[in-house]
Amino acid sequence: MTVRVMLVSPAMNAALREARFEGDAPLDRSGRERARAAAGLVPETGLALSGPSERCRETATALGLPARTEPALSGWDMARWAGRGLDEVAAAEPAAVAAWLGDPSAAPHGGESLHALIGRIGGWLDALDGPDGTVLAVAEAAVVRAAVVHGLGLPAQAFWRLDVAPLTLTELSGRSGRWNVALGRPPAGPPVGDTW
Repeated sequence: MTVRVMLVSPAMNAALREARFEGDAPLDRSGRERARAAAGLVPETGLALSGPSERCRETATALGLPARTEPALSGWDMARWAGRGLDEVAAAEPAAVAAWLGDPSAAPHGGESLHALIGRIGGWLDALDGPDGTVLAVAEAAVVRAAVVHGLGLPAQAFWRLDVAPLTLTELSGRSGRWNVALGRPPAGPPVGDTW
């Protein structure tokens, strides 16, 4: 059965604005307002899910989605780096950051390696079977990027070359072993860069 997976990245929050490893920070006022404004643009679906982070759950609520929390969609586990800024970590641990950026198997933060993240999200993606073949999920940008890398069979290093803006939709369609991807567009309406 062909499955259509629509991944919506959550709205803006302070951690994203400050280039901090996400942790579990809520949306900021601007993020909540933008998510509410996008509520009417979200495609209808048979199954709505949300990553477990506060940011994902708040975005799903603001979008008007009756989403259930899906633990498999949790963000990238950064362990001891969570909540810290990239600049702060790079200044304190330059060799660790270089290893993390250069080796997809490295996890100097004590959490999940890039390979582990891609494998976890790929396993979730390949096991999907929505009630009508359609799944809509609000998921952290790292989860969306990992799904694209897995879906297209890209090398793990391609993860670092993908950008996922807040409140954009990335769509994968197909089935385990054969996915097509439509990247980074608003949930409905004009392409990114145009005004909603």
